[in-house]
Amino acid sequence: MKSPFRSLALFAVLAGTSLLAKADEVSVAVAANFTAPMQKIAAEFEKATGHKAQLVFGSTGKFYAQIKSGAPFQLLLAADDETPAKLVKEGDGVAGSSFTYAIGKLVLWSPKAGVVDDKGDVLRTGKFEHLSVANPKLAPYGLAAMETLKALGLADSLQPKIVLAESIGQAQQFVASGSAELGFIAYSQIHKDGKLIDGSYWLVPSKYYSQIRQDAVVLNKGKGQAAVTALTAFLKSPAAAAIIKSYGYEL
Repeated sequence: MKSPFRSLALFAVLAGTSLLAKADEVSVAVAANFTAPMQKIAAEFEKATGHKAQLVFGSTGKFYAQIKSGAPFQLLLAADDETPAKLVKEGDGVAGSSFTYAIGKLVLWSPKAGVVDDKGDVLRTGKFEHLSVANPKLAPYGLAAMETLKALGLADSLQPKIVLAESIGQAQQFVASGSAELGFIAYSQIHKDGKLIDGSYWLVPSKYYSQIRQDAVVLNKGKGQAAVTALTAFLKSPAAAAIIKSYGYEL
């Protein structure tokens, strides 16, 4: 079977640039849930094209506010499809440049074995003090978590136990540090090198929340920039797809 990494150098050509051309940098705002895979993708991208991706990780809601305030990002990898569409509509994103780079999955997670059962019944028992959830106004995964709790009829009863995080990355930190016994995070966050990390989790059935379609969009500051064009092409490549799937995303 042909490895998706064998033809990485071709993506420079496909993107309208060359390995011999002057290397450039692209400033990328990346949804926190996509931290680990994007770090790997950026490394392979640099090897293939010579361009560098300067990555900033955070919540999609905060990135939107920063972009509206003039932040110098050239490309946004959002945790939803609504924010990129909104930026294009409002004239801050390049029309026709949006595409879905991943479809996320929600999990309820604890770093300790045996805490979270494979049906999520721990939520009904209430035998925990704190439940970490990303702010649903800023983070699509936080919104998915609240949709799940509402679908289960537990939103009101568990409200006093919820600890809101600014991003899905912080939501995981709260659980990992012990500030919360369990929390809703992205499935990709409990993967390392394509394998599940320690702990216990419940993969939340997709029927409980709206599909988390994660879209990318070229921002006005990135229009016509070689490194931006190269990175968008690379994100659509088999090499990037292999990395993305290894972290539990769908395409």
